[in-house]
Amino acid sequence: MWRGRQGRLRPVGCVVEELRCQRREREAALRKARREQQLVSKRLLRDDVLEEAEGECVAMILGEAEIQQFLQLAQRGTDEKQRESALVSLRRGLQHPQTQQTFIWLEGSMRTLVGLLTSNRALLQLEAARCLHELSHSEQSAVAEACLPATSYLLTYLSGHSSDFIELCLYTLGNLIVESEAVRRRLLPQGIVPALAACIQSPHLTVLEALGYALSQLLQAKEAPEMIIPSVLGSTLPQHILQLLQPGPKLNPGVAVEFAWCLHYIICSQVNNALLISHGGLSTLGLLLLDVAGAVQRTEDAGLELLVCPVLRCLSNLLTEAAVEVMGGPNQLEDERVVAALYILLQFFVQKQPSLLPECLWLLNNLTANSPSFCTSLLSMDLIKPLLQLLPVSNVVSVLVLTVLCNVAEKGRAYCQHLWPGPLLPCLIGTLASSDTEVVGQSLELLHLLFFYRPEAVEAFVQHSGLQVLEKHQEEAQLQDRVHALQKTALHR
Repeated sequence: MWRGRQGRLRPVGCVVEELRCQRREREAALRKARREQQLVSKRLLRDDVLEEAEGECVAMILGEAEIQQFLQLAQRGTDEKQRESALVSLRRGLQHPQTQQTFIWLEGSMRTLVGLLTSNRALLQLEAARCLHELSHSEQSAVAEACLPATSYLLTYLSGHSSDFIELCLYTLGNLIVESEAVRRRLLPQGIVPALAACIQSPHLTVLEALGYALSQLLQAKEAPEMIIPSVLGSTLPQHILQLLQPGPKLNPGVAVEFAWCLHYIICSQVNNALLISHGGLSTLGLLLLDVAGAVQRTEDAGLELLVCPVLRCLSNLLTEAAVEVMGGPNQLEDERVVAALYILLQFFVQKQPSLLPECLWLLNNLTANSPSFCTSLLSMDLIKPLLQLLPVSNVVSVLVLTVLCNVAEKGRAYCQHLWPGPLLPCLIGTLASSDTEVVGQSLELLHLLFFYRPEAVEAFVQHSGLQVLEKHQEEAQLQDRVHALQKTALHR
């Protein structure tokens, strides 16, 4: 921050550097928070037609004797239909946590189920896989670890020919991966990363969506940065992921959502983001954002935020990489239409999904932080007033809007001429009256830059009772040095 012993403002170069340091610290803290708060979930894949056909059957909690009976019938039934029916009954029972517990503690039950999974009868194999899928959805870690003997077979079947069976195996693996470190330790040396890399070339969208889910679960593991992501980056997965995110008629929203989150987790790890940039990550994501903004103008589809959120985060975090600043060329995000796209998204989400406003503004912050051209785009599109209209939304939004304006102001006198005079003065008087320290602090930073580059702003500020507003914060420890410096500048105008 710009504090001096005599309460004088430091030269603007020092201020700018400190603002950038502060921004980098905030960005690092945000990336850390995102990594620590990543959401994990399990998915249950059930055949609606199958469930409807079995609708008359009431799923019961099964005891040991019933489980043993169904397993024996599945193994040695008199005909194929009876064996399949026994597994269907077992699967329905395994929808209950109590039955799951009984099953995993029953000696030989998992061994028998794995034997059915590896049989040469396709229908029995499929029903056994569905039983494992029900078990994988359990919230109890002991159930997931009990499925360990089946994981190598599930992995092998990813190279099969039935897209339905591959999809089922992928969702089952995804559920088991997130629950158990033991499962991940087993699967990594068995080659789960190469197996997933092979699957990503599937022509079936259902397989690709399931693959994206399983991979995203794997990438969220606590050991991912050290043990998983380097292998993923060393495979063909990154190139294929970026291909699946390219806008166009072949872009599938469900698939794109899954792989956008995968990319987000990879980027958050900071293992080798330069590699993603070299593969055109920034340009691909920028074009995808333009495509989504266009879709927003054409539809009221509320599901767009599912894709927008990870895309915004990927772009924001890639832009913070030091490598971006030195690479330049086609790997850098230089399409100034992104600013217009963000304005469209801001206008859309302020009504539909206000929680996404900070994501949009964070990207706008990172775009304008080191780029005069993006700041120029912001001004030439007359977006200052629309940004100021977002200030009342929340304190978080206020801080980000003010930070973006600081980015513009620190570019120099010519940029500040577009900020002042205008609607900024009454808005700043309002934010300085806030009880939120961070909002006030960011307002003081912006005011300092304006005072430095637009000396006439000092007079206007005083005439609008600015000094009285500053007085409210002169005893606050975090703010008082900056308040006193601004007061001194105003009094000696």
